[in-house]
Amino acid sequence: MKKESRPNIIFFFTDQQRWDTCGCYGQKLNITPNLDQMAKEGVLFENAFTCQPVCGPARAVLQTGKYASEIGCHTNNIMLPVNDDTVAKIMRRNGYEAGYIGKWHLASSGKGGGPDDFREKPTPVERRGGYLDYWLASDVLEFTSHSYDGHMFDADGKRRDFPEGRYRADAQTDWVLEYLETRDLKKPFFLFLSYIEPHHQNDHECYEGPKCSKEKFKDYPVPGDLEGTQGDWRKNYPDYLGCINSLDENLGRVRKKLRDLKIDDNTIIIFTSDHGSHFRTRNNEYKRACHDGCTHIPMIICGPGFKGGGRISEMVSLIDIPPTFLKSGGIEPPSFMKGNPLNGLADGSEKSSWPDDVYIQISEDHTGRSVRTHKWKYSVRAPNVPGGAGFSDSYVEDYLYDLEKDPHEKKNLIVDPAYANVREEMRNRLQKYMTIANEPEAVIKKGK
Repeated sequence: MKKESRPNIIFFFTDQQRWDTCGCYGQKLNITPNLDQMAKEGVLFENAFTCQPVCGPARAVLQTGKYASEIGCHTNNIMLPVNDDTVAKIMRRNGYEAGYIGKWHLASSGKGGGPDDFREKPTPVERRGGYLDYWLASDVLEFTSHSYDGHMFDADGKRRDFPEGRYRADAQTDWVLEYLETRDLKKPFFLFLSYIEPHHQNDHECYEGPKCSKEKFKDYPVPGDLEGTQGDWRKNYPDYLGCINSLDENLGRVRKKLRDLKIDDNTIIIFTSDHGSHFRTRNNEYKRACHDGCTHIPMIICGPGFKGGGRISEMVSLIDIPPTFLKSGGIEPPSFMKGNPLNGLADGSEKSSWPDDVYIQISEDHTGRSVRTHKWKYSVRAPNVPGGAGFSDSYVEDYLYDLEKDPHEKKNLIVDPAYANVREEMRNRLQKYMTIANEPEAVIKKGK
């Protein structure tokens, strides 16, 4: 790829967004018209999954291309190692400008309050993962903002406040448009755009959409996995959809600005999320489980190499995104990256050799591992180690679901003797991935 033809790359990243909130994935309400249009023009990945359903670990994977346990960032509040190679560093070495706007969540270490706590302070330059050309972020944006107030910090550590009465996603996008308007385009840019929506507002214990959300989206179809459950989705789902509708409007603003600047034809936009939300139906919070409600995510890519409105059914993961960044910029991904560039699925060159499963590491709620195919979901947990342990040398079988017969994961088959052969096959798949992720050899015991 000639240097002058290399595309700009924008990673439009949401937080805690389920795949089924989008019209292009079957949502019946008109929540995401701009994303739906982008899917018609680009490539949609029907079976995209997180490899770590919690914020910080998923972000560490995206910056390095390694599994969270390899990096050491297997829970929140563990800083990204400053000496690790990252996508921003690699892109910059190869002639790209690297910018970051939004939530970072990779600067702080420990439980808070000490010298390594940057959740409410400016992120030091050395803890920015190599994003040295443009920086406007908060380490933990939910700690420095609410839906209609808050701030981030610029590259000089100066506080930048949201305009009074401006919804957070709108204010952030105002700054994104400002970034785009001020590029001189002497270099292609790589912009990591990290929103916090639709993540719940921690200190308010609820989801916060724009002020009209509760009424506007009150008549929503209930997702199948939530039907008949407790949790708090009845209170929160309209606001959750309102957050996503706002994100979609802002995606439309970004795409319009690219057209106005006449750089849309040479810009790739990658849209996805770190994980979904099961609304406290699988444990006592929103994620950190193997179930599709918090692991199945939207993923749409549009731009050079990703055109035509195709829908790809192969199993893909967030760990495939870092090599996709690099491949899209004409850069060969390093051997330490564990994923595969999605470019090969988009152009058909890698379809025959693509893996038919994805690997998921789980932490904080418990230490667990999961593997998913089109038909089966298999998950194990370490009963005698805390959720922050990173890994274990002993696990117990926890869940097995037949996703063709039970897509909403209501019937656990983990102790059903009729599925002993399936469990053995899935156990072997899981142990294969543990080896790939450089984890210690582990015993997996039968469930009870």
